Amino acid sequence: MAFRKRKIAAKTAEELNAMEAAGRIVGTALREVRAAAKPDATTLDLDKVAETVIRDHGAVPTFLGYEGFPASICASVNDVVVHGIPSKSVVLGEGDLVSIDCGATLDGWVGDSAWSFGIGELAPEVDALNRATEWVLAEGLKAMVPGNKLTDVSHALEQATYAAEERFGVELGIVDGYGGHGIGRTMHEEPFLANEGKPNRGPRIQEGSVLAIEPMLILGGGYDTQVLADDWTVTTLDGAPASHWEHTVAATADGPRILTPRA
Repeated sequence: MAFRKRKIAAKTAEELNAMEAAGRIVGTALREVRAAAKPDATTLDLDKVAETVIRDHGAVPTFLGYEGFPASICASVNDVVVHGIPSKSVVLGEGDLVSIDCGATLDGWVGDSAWSFGIGELAPEVDALNRATEWVLAEGLKAMVPGNKLTDVSHALEQATYAAEERFGVELGIVDGYGGHGIGRTMHEEPFLANEGKPNRGPRIQEGSVLAIEPMLILGGGYDTQVLADDWTVTTLDGAPASHWEHTVAATADGPRILTPRA
């Protein structure tokens, strides 16, 4: 893996505040989408909720039109890992695991966040998968501190995944080939952040560096995926459910700062 820059670009304090303003809108949209996600709702219904919230707050949906993507959120259900296109034909049912990935651009700055949740009660093993993925994000982002290197975050996510298997009593697979990224004026900036890897490699994290950190885990230990004919939807190859959690996180002198709070 080659890294062109020795440090991950830093944002100023004012720029971080601007990113958090965008991120708070994303958090609000995610909460509203979750509240609307009930049996018989469609993922297109959820997309309309998110777009309305984003625009009502003076922002624009980052995803809409991004490289041709046709919606304001990615809505990925059960074995869909990421990039699910909202559709009136995808009707939610009791026990579904739904991942919602959402972005908002406000005053030229981007917030990007995702979470997964159940429609009603999840099967015990699926619930364990989802709680484990949330925990892996919380543990992994602790490595987002000045002085660390990029793959220290990757390594922290990987080690947290192994620990989560024991903690939650579930076998987990780290999705191959997908991960986090730099973020700022655009949604995807350098560098790419793998969700596993050896530590102490890549560009150095400095105060003000920002990464979108997003573990994606598959129940049962699989890691292979496929892209469907729509050229967007990514599903697990073995049909097992997947969970996806993401925050936009800044490295600060006081520790990691989540720029996409949901409270």
